[in-house]
Amino acid sequence: MKKIFCLISVIILSFSLHAQNPDFDMSKMKTYYMVFLKKGPHRDQDSVTAAKIQEGHINHLTKLAKEGKLDLNGPFMDDGDIRGISVYNVSSEEEARRLASEDPAVKSGRLVIEIHPWYSMQGSSLK
Repeated sequence: MKKIFCLISVIILSFSLHAQNPDFDMSKMKTYYMVFLKKGPHRDQDSVTAAKIQEGHINHLTKLAKEGKLDLNGPFMDDGDIRGISVYNVSSEEEARRLASEDPAVKSGRLVIEIHPWYSMQGSSLK
C-alpha cells in the first residue's frame, strides 16, 4: 500500500507541475488504464508449468504492445504483492479488464488484476 501511495503521489506531483506550465495543453490529456498485476491465489504450479505460464504472459503483453493497446509495462523488482504494472491505451475500463483477464497468468490464478483509470498526457512526451 505504501508503494502505491508513493507512486500515486509522484504521478500527482508530475501532473500538477506540468499543469502549471503556461504551455501546458489540456487537450492533449487522455485517460489510460493502469493495471496493477498482483500475486494471485494459485501460485503453487510446478516450475515447468510456471515457466509456460510466464512465457504465455510475456507473449500476451508483447502482442498487446504491438497492437498499440499497451503503452507501458514492467515488473517490480522486489517480492511484494504487486508484481508489476501495465498501462493500457484503450477506450474503456471494460476493454482493459477484458484484455488483462486474457493474460495466461491471470487465467491461471498466478496473478490477479486491479484497474485504475489514469489521466495523463497523450504519448510519451510531456512537452
